[in-house]
Amino acid sequence: MSYEKLYEEAFKVLGDFPLAGSGFSAGSVASALMTEQGNIFTGICIDVACGLGFCAEHSAISEMLKNRETRILEIIAISKDAVMPPCGRCREFIYQINSRNIETKVHLSKGKALLLDDLLPHRWNINA
Repeated sequence: MSYEKLYEEAFKVLGDFPLAGSGFSAGSVASALMTEQGNIFTGICIDVACGLGFCAEHSAISEMLKNRETRILEIIAISKDAVMPPCGRCREFIYQINSRNIETKVHLSKGKALLLDDLLPHRWNINA
């Protein structure tokens, strides 16, 4: 899978639209991931007043899980202006879905990617 393909798939669902309340929205960040089986799943962020929203990566992972897959080979998150690294919560979430996801390729920009292992060097021991 290439950076371009994942970027293109995330871009298809990107698009900020308003939710209830002033300044709250969904879709300002989009994510695309590719699974071990070669499937691509996408998601968008949801930002709400009480903080119960969630990140685009969580949304894409939820779509993947509905299809009974857990292994992520590559992932990207984008806004209208940039490629965004996953936040700390997302990094832990990716790992805890499948411990082999520590080897997930995380796109940081065109031409730059790191393994989740490099972004999450001190993680929870989920096998304890």
